[in-house]
Amino acid sequence: MASAMTMAVARPAQVRLSTKASKKARAPRVAARAARKANVQAVGIEQEISIDEAPLTLLREGGEDDADSMRARFEKMIRAAQNEICGAIEELDGQKFQEDAWTRPGGGGGISRVLQDGNVFEKAGVNVSVVYGQMPPEAYRAATGEQGGGKDMIPFFAAGISSVMHPHNPMAPTVHFNYRYFETDAPDGAEGAPRAWWFGGGTDLTPSYIFDDDAAHFHGTLKDVCDKHDEAFYPRFKEWADEYFIIKHRMNERRGIGGVFFDDMNDRSQEELLAFATDMAGAVVPAYVPLVAKHKDDEFTEEQREWQQMRRGRYVEFNLVYDRGTTFGLRTGGRIESILMSLPLTARWQYDMQPAEGSREADAIDAFRNPRTWVA
Repeated sequence: MASAMTMAVARPAQVRLSTKASKKARAPRVAARAARKANVQAVGIEQEISIDEAPLTLLREGGEDDADSMRARFEKMIRAAQNEICGAIEELDGQKFQEDAWTRPGGGGGISRVLQDGNVFEKAGVNVSVVYGQMPPEAYRAATGEQGGGKDMIPFFAAGISSVMHPHNPMAPTVHFNYRYFETDAPDGAEGAPRAWWFGGGTDLTPSYIFDDDAAHFHGTLKDVCDKHDEAFYPRFKEWADEYFIIKHRMNERRGIGGVFFDDMNDRSQEELLAFATDMAGAVVPAYVPLVAKHKDDEFTEEQREWQQMRRGRYVEFNLVYDRGTTFGLRTGGRIESILMSLPLTARWQYDMQPAEGSREADAIDAFRNPRTWVA
């Protein structure tokens, strides 16, 4: 699991937003690539300072981060989503999240909430973070199309919510989601220069065993939210998710059965994209919690538990090898407990494990290697 910085700068662009996307709409993807190619140590993020209680806001005082700014409105949204989602998980599990909060001297900070060894969940975590940092000037120029900006580092802002939840029962699926907002300031001495901004995020499901009704419910809930904003969103963002969560060294297995994933979105107004991100974050509880409630008490065998542990191993492999946010965060010295919060408590690597033909495990592998259509 990554900070808002790593989520915003380090995510790959897998699918074009539109075949007619403008140069402006494509620019953030170019910026992200430029930032990744730059020396990662050049991205300036201050060391965090632990605090006893989360502040009312993680934003800097004064300046342009007032209550009406997009920065403030996005932080308000992710803080509310964290509260709502953690409340729903606590109600289902019967145990409370542990909360850690931190700030940074120049502004920003984060709140990590983790529920570990619960009644229902082996491990569940929900992070929010606000980051003020410095990005290489080539990334800024790529994002804005400007040739100026000098050689100085460019101030940026990023905020996001991210989560992974691993239930105990092998019949109950794991879920991951994150939603984020990113923008740059103008370079010093170039007050009239343009800014770059974009939204990104997604929600995806990782079951050990395939239940068609569960998959249809999960994807159908996400599709309903997408359709409310643009009927082109769900098919586009489902494909994006199917293409992103690939474990290449495992014969192109997907990590799970996908969901939706989008990034570098600035092809419509900030108001529209904030509303979309808000609704998507609000869909996590109705899309996911009923599935865990349905399966948390299912019977299972020791062999099925071992299969779940092997799939957890695949989850670890994807996150540590391919997830750009995680790997970028590790290289840049981000808050390690928050970055690795996505990993399960336990996992298994069994040599040359091949599921029996016609088994439920073989059906799961087929679904992971060949993405299916779950809703029309």
